[in-house]
Amino acid sequence: MHAFALGGLGARGRVLRPTAKVLPEHARGHNRSLVLQTLYSQGARSRADLARETGLTRVTVSDLVAELIAEGLVVELGPRESARPGKPATLIDIARRAFQIIGLDLAEHFVLRGAVIDLDGRIVARADLPLEGTTGDALTRMVVDLAASLAAQATAPLLGIGIGTPGIVDPDGTVRSAPNLGWSNEPLRARVAAELGVPVFVANDANMAVLAEHGAGDGGDLLLVKIGHGVGAGLIVGGRPVIGSGFAAGEIGHVVVGTDSGPLCACGRRGCLEAWAAVPRLAAQLEDAERAGGGAAARDEILHEAGRRLGIVLAPVMGALNVAEVVLSGPAALLDGAFHDAVVDTLRNRTIVDQHRDLRLRMTTLGEDIVLRGAAVMVLSGQLGVS
Repeated sequence: MHAFALGGLGARGRVLRPTAKVLPEHARGHNRSLVLQTLYSQGARSRADLARETGLTRVTVSDLVAELIAEGLVVELGPRESARPGKPATLIDIARRAFQIIGLDLAEHFVLRGAVIDLDGRIVARADLPLEGTTGDALTRMVVDLAASLAAQATAPLLGIGIGTPGIVDPDGTVRSAPNLGWSNEPLRARVAAELGVPVFVANDANMAVLAEHGAGDGGDLLLVKIGHGVGAGLIVGGRPVIGSGFAAGEIGHVVVGTDSGPLCACGRRGCLEAWAAVPRLAAQLEDAERAGGGAAARDEILHEAGRRLGIVLAPVMGALNVAEVVLSGPAALLDGAFHDAVVDTLRNRTIVDQHRDLRLRMTTLGEDIVLRGAAVMVLSGQLGVS
């Protein structure tokens, strides 16, 4: 499997990988990815264009292109239109309609979401399954069923399946811990791959979301907070995703916030950030306030307190890393307003203002599809080495 590469699907994305030649023992795989990445991000090119832009020799490019055409990954488009004398060069490109990707988002509280996505990031088909409180082995079965349903709707061979899930996920695609989903050491990648027969990539949902968001932004350091069934964060610093030695970087949902005990969390402790700010908790609190006739003031108070608790957790992270941009991903109706304002106020009150004068907190521009698009980026990176 190739290392992560980041960029927006269908965009001229930034690539988190070397772009120069490497050691001979790694050269062929790297050069293959370099050719594919150049075509994917820049569009149709001649073989001579590729040699010039990648720094590879024409012989190397010619050999790689022949191999990629034989595998169905690259196609010849025909001669370039040119007013120059002589035989025009033949243009080649990624076979953009040759494969499709399935993306699954397991982070929502009420529904499992999935889509068939083409190589340029267009949604070809969608399918959802109501979650209805399902956990454990029954949930794994639902994930397999949703993937199978989407595979039946695909109109091209599948390049792979990307799954974004809450919890701690190891490189083998085993969900080591996801309390809200009732999973402990769940071999999700292996189980889905065994039933669908295609490559499967599993990662934390926030880590997948930050892949997509980074490609859509300006390429700077970025902290993305995903609020749904739980609360998690994805982090890119110095152009690289931060995963952590135990694969748990960004697992802020089970950080206990404050010393005032707080509400009971699904993990069994009290006062975890998820117990304050996850969508199910916020929705239940707001429903209770509405039934009690609390009105807008009561609603804002609940959202403000949840935002304040998130700000308390984020402040030391921002202070340590000096990240200038924080992106919120989740229901805009809950997060954009009193919640957002409370996070900003708390961050500014708990960090040195001069160091964070340019701090920006905003909602994602990718809406509810952010994890699905991040899943597609992960499959492209893992299978083709491109983003």
